[in-house]
Amino acid sequence: LSVCQMNGSVGPMRVLVTGGSGLVGRAIERVVKEEGGGREGEEWIFLSSKDANLVSAEETRAVFQKHRPTHVIHLAAMVGGLYKNMRQNLDFWRNNMHINDNVLHTSQEFGVVKVVSCLSTCVFPDKTTYPIDETMHNGAPHESNYGYAYAKRMIDVHNRALFQQYGLKYTAVIPTNMFGPHDNYNIEDGHVMPGLIHKTYLAKKEGKPLQVWGSGRALRQFIYSLDLSRLFLWVLREYDEVEPIILSVGEEDELTVKDAVDAVAEEFGFEGDVIYDTSKSDGQIKKTANNAKLRKYLPDFKFTPFKQAVQETCDWFAANHDSARK
Repeated sequence: LSVCQMNGSVGPMRVLVTGGSGLVGRAIERVVKEEGGGREGEEWIFLSSKDANLVSAEETRAVFQKHRPTHVIHLAAMVGGLYKNMRQNLDFWRNNMHINDNVLHTSQEFGVVKVVSCLSTCVFPDKTTYPIDETMHNGAPHESNYGYAYAKRMIDVHNRALFQQYGLKYTAVIPTNMFGPHDNYNIEDGHVMPGLIHKTYLAKKEGKPLQVWGSGRALRQFIYSLDLSRLFLWVLREYDEVEPIILSVGEEDELTVKDAVDAVAEEFGFEGDVIYDTSKSDGQIKKTANNAKLRKYLPDFKFTPFKQAVQETCDWFAANHDSARK
């Protein structure tokens, strides 16, 4: 609904996007502005960490006071890849708990109609059966990033309690491994795809072998940030459950890290040696997610083919190498 009937105010949505300068925030901005994802009269505000430090309750209140949103897409988080998580579990737990509590509580306080937050497949138990579905959060997450995982899990707890106590329909999405333009391409602390893209770009440029961390056998479902953004808009406008929804390609589209390496190498025309450093952790070997719930709602949604998405992302990185986050 573009009209905020639920809180008694009528008029176009004013959507505040936290983490608006990140991978998903920038993709949502593109879909809203360039693909007709926005609707007439709507206002979209994309916040970056420069606008407000959401770890601070005061700064969070001030930014809500300033923009008075009717809807919020909550993407802001302290994030990092496997190795950064392993080093800083306490920081990930505390910072993300503060950010999430501030955004959800302040949204409630300011009468926000709907908040869509972003979870992660790492919220699911390490020891579980596959494929994972939305109901399976009964068990400890993987030890490598339990601080981040538990903080993300608490968003769902907060949402359920808000519904129970106040009848609010705040919800969350659970994307699988996302990638695309405007990602963080830091080699030490980034996620699988952006790290690979940056490393392969450098290996090709310097004529050196490509060093990949881990065995390459880990399985992942990759989702292109633009596909994810189109789905985020659908969740904001149409999805009416508090229960989270997994946003992912199907199980049949699960790939190994080696498949991703091969796709990126082909894209950059890298023909040198690839060395898999098996002294480095693979993280969870698989975390296969079931997208049956998404398919029940949107049976005809078309995901961008993986190779095309990799091509667009590699092209973006090569063109924006100097200014990309790394």
